[in-house]
Amino acid sequence: MSCRLGYIALILLFVSCQQQIDHQGRTPLVEVDGVFLYKEDVEKALPSNTSKDDSLLFAEQYVKNWIEDILLFDNAERNIPQDVDIEQLIENYRRSLILHTYQQKLISQKFEEEITENEIETFYQENKEMFLLEKPLVKGLFIKIPLKSPKISNVRQWYRSKEQESIEKLEKYSLQYAVDYDYFYNRWTPLEDIINKIPLSVSSPMNYVSKNRQIEVSDTLYQYFLNIDEMLESGQHKPLDFARSEIKGILLNVKQVDFMLQIRNSLYKQAIEKDKITFYY
Repeated sequence: MSCRLGYIALILLFVSCQQQIDHQGRTPLVEVDGVFLYKEDVEKALPSNTSKDDSLLFAEQYVKNWIEDILLFDNAERNIPQDVDIEQLIENYRRSLILHTYQQKLISQKFEEEITENEIETFYQENKEMFLLEKPLVKGLFIKIPLKSPKISNVRQWYRSKEQESIEKLEKYSLQYAVDYDYFYNRWTPLEDIINKIPLSVSSPMNYVSKNRQIEVSDTLYQYFLNIDEMLESGQHKPLDFARSEIKGILLNVKQVDFMLQIRNSLYKQAIEKDKITFYY
């Protein structure tokens, strides 16, 4: 680090007449209209594991950008329209930031474990038309193995069956030979995610897979096996399992809004009761 800072110092000019300014132990590198950039600032910004030459280039660009920012800010400050109240904008932003942070803290404390499974299921049943699939979903099994793997004929039998014995044999086999093994009989998965794993030489892979539930293809290195057990087409209702997180987000948002309205109304009533508010109209 000390070497890099030595190289940085070579390309930067030290400000003269520093004796009268207290830099609080920091090393000034450049000054623009009384504003200082310090060696320590450049050091913090410098990426780790950077070569000597790259460090020099980075430092040069960092200093140049810093100077340009100072000059641009100074120019903007002198030329900003008179009708723009910067202090008010800052105060508005500060208030918004404090309110947002406070509300998020209240909400996280209140609703961390608030949404129940019963609420999710009820909302789903009452609002099914809100949850329609844009793309097909499938359940099934996928395995990818090297072409020279042993007992491929057995794999060809096992992957087509949902029998527990076949699944167990296939899982043991996959531990030794599979490059990719995905058992998704128990969860809905976007068909597109599965298609992207298979080198299908067809004009419309999605249409092909939707019509062919058991697929075996190969390329120069691997053999691919896919068994689609269940499928939901685009436009059908999303399964509850697949829509659960989306529904939870909706319910949480509704509760958050209601909760914050209650908080605001409560604070307002308390302020009225304690004569904290004076109306002049």
